[in-house]
Amino acid sequence: MRALFLALAAGLCWGIGELCTKSVLHTGKIGPLSAITVRSTVALPVIWIAWVVALHVLGSETRPAWRELTGGELAKLLVGSGLVAGALAMICFYSALALDDVSRIKPIAFTVAPATAALLGWLLLGEPMTWRKALALCLILGGVLLMTSEAPRHARPAPSADAVK
Repeated sequence: MRALFLALAAGLCWGIGELCTKSVLHTGKIGPLSAITVRSTVALPVIWIAWVVALHVLGSETRPAWRELTGGELAKLLVGSGLVAGALAMICFYSALALDDVSRIKPIAFTVAPATAALLGWLLLGEPMTWRKALALCLILGGVLLMTSEAPRHARPAPSADAVK
C-alpha cells in the first residue's frame, strides 16, 4: 500500500510540476534547458538531505556498498540512471514540452516509459508477462494514442475564408 501511495504522490507531483514548467516555457522567456537547470539545481540539495536523513536518521536506506558494485552495476547506475534517465530523458521531455501541449507530451512520455520498463523487465529481468499485463499495456497505449492523436491547438491550421462562410 505504501508503494502505491508513493507512486500516486509522484504522479501528482510530476503532473503539477510539468504544468508549472509548461506555463513558464510557453512565455518564451526561458528555454527547456534553463528549466531543467532550475529543476535540477533546486532538487539536488533536497535529494541529498532526504538521502542523509533516510540513511542516518530513519535507517530506511541501505548503506551504500560502493566497493562491492561490479563494473556493470556501476555503469548501469551512472549511464542508465544518471545519463539516460536523468539527463537525456529530461532534455528530450522538456524540449518536447516547450513545443507542444502538456496534455499531449506528458501522457506519451509517461506511457512509453512504463511500457518500455514492463517489456524490458519481462525480456531482460525475467519478470512475468501475463495476458492481463499485456492487455493492460495495449489498452493504455491505445488510450494514449486516442488522447494524443489530435493535432495540438497551436499547430492546427487556421480556418480558410471559405470554411467560415
